[in-house]
Amino acid sequence: MEDFVHLHNHTEYSLLDGASRISDLIEQTKNLGMDALAITDHGTMYGVIDFYKEAVKRGIKPIIGCEVYVAPRSRFNRAILDGVKYFHLILLAENNEGYKNLVKLVSLAATEGFYYKPRVDKEILKKYHGGLIALSACIEGEIPKAILRNNFSDAVEIVKEYVEIFGRENFFLELQNHGLEEEKIVRDALIKISQELNLNLVATNDAHYIRREDSEFQDLLLCIQMNKTVDEKKRLRFPSDDYYLKSPQEMRALFFDVPAACDNTLKIAERCNVNFEFGKLQLPVFPLPKPYKNESEYLRKLCYEKIYNRYLLLTDKITARLDYELEIIKKMGYDGYFLIVWDFINHAKKKGIAVGPGRGSAAGSIVAYILGITELDPLEFDLLFERFLNPERVTMPDIDVDFCYIRREEVIDYVKNFYGEDHVAQIVTFGTMAAKAVVRDVVRALNIPYAEGSRIVSMIPNELKITLDKALQSSHDLKNEYENNATVRRVIDFSRKLEGLPRHASTHAAGIVISKLPLTDYVPIQLSNGSIITQYDKDKIEELGLLKMDFLGLRTLTIIN
Repeated sequence: MEDFVHLHNHTEYSLLDGASRISDLIEQTKNLGMDALAITDHGTMYGVIDFYKEAVKRGIKPIIGCEVYVAPRSRFNRAILDGVKYFHLILLAENNEGYKNLVKLVSLAATEGFYYKPRVDKEILKKYHGGLIALSACIEGEIPKAILRNNFSDAVEIVKEYVEIFGRENFFLELQNHGLEEEKIVRDALIKISQELNLNLVATNDAHYIRREDSEFQDLLLCIQMNKTVDEKKRLRFPSDDYYLKSPQEMRALFFDVPAACDNTLKIAERCNVNFEFGKLQLPVFPLPKPYKNESEYLRKLCYEKIYNRYLLLTDKITARLDYELEIIKKMGYDGYFLIVWDFINHAKKKGIAVGPGRGSAAGSIVAYILGITELDPLEFDLLFERFLNPERVTMPDIDVDFCYIRREEVIDYVKNFYGEDHVAQIVTFGTMAAKAVVRDVVRALNIPYAEGSRIVSMIPNELKITLDKALQSSHDLKNEYENNATVRRVIDFSRKLEGLPRHASTHAAGIVISKLPLTDYVPIQLSNGSIITQYDKDKIEELGLLKMDFLGLRTLTIIN
């Protein structure tokens, strides 16, 4: 049997640590003849939806997981125990219950347990263990750490604790072999524990890049993360170039003495079945005043009540257009959407917060105009409602709203109070390594003199969304230097490998998500400068059917006001 499934993999979303682009990782998995793969990024779930969609598209079974950090004591206790800030633990979702529990754990780790890293603890592992399979992790795991302290009896007790949390069938002792002496010590002890306690073993490779030769640029990525140079002796570096996606044959050869540990990767993969439903609307429920029974009834009443604020004389043309729009909105199930937007804009105006006149295709809606969402009469300017909402093209309506940039937060706070703090969040966005910036990063990491780095950067054209490949085509100077100067070639080659990788997570300037159920029923969350943000970006939020609104803070409105 030469099959194997990799269950411990770090993608580009293990920021500035994992060097495996998701699409390349899945392509290589397919090339090596494997038909399933796990994602287990460090402490977050940023890449889960991209990974799932790409895997399904390529005929690879996606296994959704995370390498979580476990606090030595409580997640609330910011203490270092015996020199340890946290332990590693691999969690894999067996089913959709497991996915929801993984989301809860990752969210609590980031919002309650953050100390150096987002940390879970055993209290919440006990609470949210359902549907999860746990692996004891690399030599940074709690059990391997006890073994390496020569405390075998402690290690056995910790194993028993994890077995009690997850259940005998759901906890696996993880063996790794990257040629390290510590791994051999841990491996021998884990095999002994598995025999004593009748527990399953599983073989993994801690993949941080795709091919062996990629180790050099992954090392560069670590230097960028740590703000170090490649020639510094005292810095974090991987001990070998073995942390790549190995073939089933390589993995079987490494674990020839414990073939069951490889067989168990297939059994775990077979058990893991998480399915995402895309495009199904999860609009929050708008609380209706009595005696209204449904949203369409209340929306119609509101429109006919407020129509005289806009038109002194009702004509057949006006009522026909209004009835037509209301019918389409009802048919497409977006009555609640209009009520939600009307409500927070109405609140802002009552509070004297400057609101923009509307932007984009929403100006084509008479319903939006009558409700005061926009300030432009679509009939006067012959604007088409179908540009905004078209029954032939089922997509979420998208009303972007401008607010006074100083008082925008007041509107967000109102929405949080109205729908519940746990139903509203801002949205993550990822800064990527763009052409000029990545060259600067690489120059620093390679310890190339500043002046030489600046000279290389100056040869990249000042164009929006310029890539290094485009720069080599359009800049004669850069192309000439690349072909004739070994240092420039080295910088550009490294930079091209790193270009486009996510560099850091931050908060989207405008995006707000409002959910029907608590957000952690759908997506993982984290803290960013004291605010809750999602770990999925705006596109993934919309794909999952959640309501994404753009609350834009506009300085111009503040000045006009």
